[in-house]
Amino acid sequence: MAFSRRSRGSTINIWPGFVDALTQLTMVIVFLLLIFTVGQYYLSGTVSTQDAEIRRLSQQINQLNDMLGVQQRTAAELKQTQAGLSAQLQQANTEKDTATAQLSERDAAIATLNENIESLKKQLADISAALDLANGKTADQEKQISDLGAKLNAALASKVEELARYRSEFFGRLRQVLGDRPDIRVVGDRFVFQSEVLFAPGSADLSDEARTKLAPVASALKDLAGRIPADLGWVLEIDGHTDKRPINTPQFPSNWELSTARAVSVVRFMIDQGIPSDHLAAAGFGEYQPLDGGDSEDAYRKNRRIELKLTQR
Repeated sequence: MAFSRRSRGSTINIWPGFVDALTQLTMVIVFLLLIFTVGQYYLSGTVSTQDAEIRRLSQQINQLNDMLGVQQRTAAELKQTQAGLSAQLQQANTEKDTATAQLSERDAAIATLNENIESLKKQLADISAALDLANGKTADQEKQISDLGAKLNAALASKVEELARYRSEFFGRLRQVLGDRPDIRVVGDRFVFQSEVLFAPGSADLSDEARTKLAPVASALKDLAGRIPADLGWVLEIDGHTDKRPINTPQFPSNWELSTARAVSVVRFMIDQGIPSDHLAAAGFGEYQPLDGGDSEDAYRKNRRIELKLTQR
């Protein structure tokens, strides 16, 4: 009211100025709002652009991370491969060193072999020369050997013929002395006495009758022995044989012992009659040289025998 009174007295009105100021303030505020709105619009666009850029950058970062992971795995694989290659290289170097050492040893061995080959070649040349020289001598020696062999064969043939002549004479004399008897026969170059003529069954002792029958044989042989040359090397071989029926006694466990004992008994008789021991031989054949392979009594009788053979030692 006091203001009004002053207005009345002073005639000063401030309301229009206040309105103007308020209007201007409002305009400023509106302008600021407009600027804020425009700025907000531009800021929103910028933010949207930045968000898109951020998303694009995030994708790039993710791609780069994936690429980095791949590169890291690749680097790890390459590192592992490098380690394997390094080990292989080290092994290869070791093998190379070993091969180099072996090559050196081989070269040394080859050098030694070459030296040995050269030495052998020289020895072979010397041997060849010696062989050529020896071949000449060998030809002469072979001729000498051939001549000596022919002479030796001729001498042996002569001795064989001579012994055959004495054997023929001996057997001829025995035929005359013994006559034609069925229990004493000639088989090839042997005189064969049936065992029953000389021995009792299962015995190796000569009976008196056997000694009587063998005496002419010993006499003929003794007469012949005085005329056979000493260098002819003759021997009267006396062989004992049995049949295949087994024997088993305390004295003769098998036919081997029986056949041998009978041959020895005849040899002892011949020695008693004056035949030199070094011209006699005894052998036992058991049942293993049969004249007849049958199982009859006649076959058994033929196989039980004493054989006399005049031969060379």
